[in-house]
Amino acid sequence: MLLWCVVHDSMFCENVLAMSIAAALARWRAFPFALVLVAGIASAQSTTELANLINAYRSEPQTCAGATVTAAGPLASNPVLARAQFAAGGRLLDELKARGYQGAVAYVIAVTGPSNPGDVMKLIESRYCRALSGPQYTEMGVRRDAKNWQIVLARPLLSPDLRDWRTTGMQILQLVNAARAQPRACGNRRFEPARALTWDDKLAAAALAHSRDMAAGNYMDHVGKDGSHPDQRATRQGYVWQTVGENVAAGQGSAERVMSGWLASPGHCASIMNAQFTQMGAAYALNPRSDAGIYWTQVFGAPKQ
Repeated sequence: MLLWCVVHDSMFCENVLAMSIAAALARWRAFPFALVLVAGIASAQSTTELANLINAYRSEPQTCAGATVTAAGPLASNPVLARAQFAAGGRLLDELKARGYQGAVAYVIAVTGPSNPGDVMKLIESRYCRALSGPQYTEMGVRRDAKNWQIVLARPLLSPDLRDWRTTGMQILQLVNAARAQPRACGNRRFEPARALTWDDKLAAAALAHSRDMAAGNYMDHVGKDGSHPDQRATRQGYVWQTVGENVAAGQGSAERVMSGWLASPGHCASIMNAQFTQMGAAYALNPRSDAGIYWTQVFGAPKQ
């Protein structure tokens, strides 16, 4: 009652305790928006409190199903995740995408019954220990409707430090050369260290053109929509080659993630370690309306002598 007074009418606040309950209710009915405002403030406070409890939980190592899970970093609040509402049977990432959030991973916890954040936390920390402690999540949104609570844990597809395609391509070059500096097993094949590659603008242009084609066409393949192959695309850019190779990928939100995926794949790893290659270019392209969101191409070459 006093909170309503502070929000709406200080004069009424001074006299409300002297009024009958019926009279007070009559005054409240005259200002229904104030009740909505108070409910909204209370809901925002409770969701913020629950978010703080979740981050405090993540700051400590936890024991989940008998296994120790190391402390994870705090989750940033994202209002899009907080506003999301999910239909039964709907695909979570598709639901988020329809609301403008391109996610790499996501998880929803729904609770009905508890009236305060502390009780919600007691309930979910035992049932959803691994999800709440998961290092794969970087953002969250907390929603409350009366005694219905929803917590969305997610990580956006694109890394927040993703730079322009050329800068990121140069970053991939550094990661490739770090990989080539060490002996490596790519599946059943073993590779000795190989000399560092140098950046080539023509190979980079071929990589960018193919990434943009994949993004626009919503596909991932070495064969372009026009039927072109990696060597043909390199030739189009004026690269006179002795040998050419290509890696493609889709859905990874950073240079580190796409390189990790390529190195984990024997065929892609072998291209990275191939000592015949001396030059490289790499690029990505975005299309938020596509299935994967981001598309990568890495073109290797050795110029004709």
